Amino acid sequence: MQTKAVLGLKEVNAILDAAQREAEANDWHITVAVADDSGELLALRRLDGAAPMTAMVSAQKARTAALSHKETRVFEDMINGGRNAFLSAPLAGLLEGGVPVIIDGQVIAAVGVSGVKSDQDAQVAKAGIAAII
Repeated sequence: MQTKAVLGLKEVNAILDAAQREAEANDWHITVAVADDSGELLALRRLDGAAPMTAMVSAQKARTAALSHKETRVFEDMINGGRNAFLSAPLAGLLEGGVPVIIDGQVIAAVGVSGVKSDQDAQVAKAGIAAII
């Protein structure tokens, strides 16, 4: 039988706190979402000044990263490279800023961030993940 790690509330809060610190250090108004490995939302934190739309976008980025086991940057690059047919895939959150959480080679969750440039969203997501690995 296989086993895998899962995020508990302690780890989820550590991710949110670290992501918030990274965003605030850069004066970025973002929303950060944490999803489990099936893409279901575990937590969402919208910082003061973040646009309402960022809540939906960050959650979709987290979901897409969890389900695909890939950073969402891969899909943004694919579409920008001309593979427009991928826009018909049954996923939202195809912009950079969704990052899977990988422990012992297994995707156990994902973090999605929205609110600034896509590479900055990814920077915040990775800062959050670094708090637990």
